[in-house]
Amino acid sequence: MIAREENLVTTEQRTSWTILKQTVKTGIIKSNLITMLAGLTLALSTYNLTLIDKLPELLFALIGSIFVMGAAGALNNLYDRDIDSLMKRTQDRPTVTGEIKTGTVLWLGISLAVLGLIALALATPMAALFGFLGLFFYLVPYTMWSKRRTIYNTEIGSISGATPPLIGWAAISQDVTNPAIIGLFVITLIWQMPHFYAIAIRKYDDYKAANVPMLPVVKGFKRTYVQTNVYLVVLIATSFLFLPLSLGLTIVSLILGLLWLGLSLFGYKKMNGEKWATSMFIFSLVHMTLLFSTVIVYSLIGMFV
Repeated sequence: MIAREENLVTTEQRTSWTILKQTVKTGIIKSNLITMLAGLTLALSTYNLTLIDKLPELLFALIGSIFVMGAAGALNNLYDRDIDSLMKRTQDRPTVTGEIKTGTVLWLGISLAVLGLIALALATPMAALFGFLGLFFYLVPYTMWSKRRTIYNTEIGSISGATPPLIGWAAISQDVTNPAIIGLFVITLIWQMPHFYAIAIRKYDDYKAANVPMLPVVKGFKRTYVQTNVYLVVLIATSFLFLPLSLGLTIVSLILGLLWLGLSLFGYKKMNGEKWATSMFIFSLVHMTLLFSTVIVYSLIGMFV
């Protein structure tokens, strides 16, 4: 799951519902659901199915994904509460302030994980498998190991972040070797590096204070800028994975990738580091929203044409 985010909250008195939303990271759930639905609708279109044909699978995939992603957010907050207390952007999380007990968060996370995986299994066993893998890779290789030990934590975390399209696709089809889902998976995977590098630059002081080895903290801004551009070039190249599926999707992906690379190259010359990172972060959200919304619209149109 893509369960890493900028999470600014206020210190006002919060309701139980607000505390719950912040604990399970509903903002992250929403963004992940876009990519999950892209994979699901793309599978429907690819195999000439409609939403009605697979309505039970759709509902189970939706409920299961929400629960598994919520479990990932809750358990991540629980494990990271020590370093979260050192960073301004996270020190108001309920798991840090004590507004929610650690035991409550633990049982919430476990319950959501179990219920979510059961729901995904009712869609298809393969959807449950990808849900489990996404949860596992996020909690163990990323949260518990690489996040605090290596500059490659973003790359390792991106594996879990790229599983939602696989969950959506697998809820409809067991064939995950289809070029359509491979393209969607790879693009989701690569997109995360420029996105999270931008966050790491913007929140440099926070990560440094918590001793989290994000790339700009350890290797500096210049290295992060160069590595960002390398990934953007790879992202542009991966657009051609859409070519067997749709020329239109390929063009949309290419244009968005080229615009992002152009922003990086020209923005670097005209902006300071923080402004450059902010512009890159904002465009990463625009890129994801437009591309995956286009995939969903393309797929829905394909069901009726």
